[in-house]
Amino acid sequence: KAKNYIAPDIEVDEEALHEIIAHINGDARRLLNFLELLFNTATSLKVKNIDQDFLKKTITSKVRRFDKGGDQFYDQISALHKSVRGSDPNAALYWLHRMLDGGTDPLYLARRIVRIAIEDIGLADPKAQTMALEAYQIYERLGSPEGELALSNAVIYLSIAAKSNAAYMAFNEVKAFVGDGDNSDVPVHLRNAPTKLMKELDYGKNYRYAHNEPEAYAAGEKYFPDNLDPIEFYKPTTRGLESKILEKMNYLKSQDKQKK
Repeated sequence: KAKNYIAPDIEVDEEALHEIIAHINGDARRLLNFLELLFNTATSLKVKNIDQDFLKKTITSKVRRFDKGGDQFYDQISALHKSVRGSDPNAALYWLHRMLDGGTDPLYLARRIVRIAIEDIGLADPKAQTMALEAYQIYERLGSPEGELALSNAVIYLSIAAKSNAAYMAFNEVKAFVGDGDNSDVPVHLRNAPTKLMKELDYGKNYRYAHNEPEAYAAGEKYFPDNLDPIEFYKPTTRGLESKILEKMNYLKSQDKQKK
């Protein structure tokens, strides 16, 4: 199932499969990571069938060197993530290159760097996401060593960037809220009214077009469903760009209060 999900177009012969199973020692987490490393390497080399010879020549030695203790992969990727989150660019660079030197697929690391930018920096510095994505694309187009330099640049930038997980927390909170079964109706004034009947039913009636309002803000307008009080999913920090976002949100709230 894991193979079909990660790389459905690549075949693994029976002997190679037995060696893979022996290597992971019954650890499902190691299996998924090993398969991702294996299939990414096969894809980059345009290999359609993985046999024992392929494992020995291109994968096994690298994985053993990188993951001698079995759990080192997870420990090292955790150390990289936490070094960036902890704003230590030198430690982050160290762990990045420990993993590269150990044979980790650089595109796996690139994806993790994008994840760090989204989860741990977020809107405190939106440029971090752009830089992480660009590093991923540079590696895809140029390979090593230029691609590894791009990953290094991204890791340094992310390490020194302002940190915030506010958007990540908001994402998890609203996802859980909606997932609990909320199915509230769209307020009538926010509904689309493409037909005459819908207009007769007052769809879209009394909607206030923000661009026609002072400062392009319809103070006091409600956008949540009628049966819900406004919920503050997103709580910006005072760091980086989010300090400006917080200032703007507080100003808009003051405008709402004046309208009541």
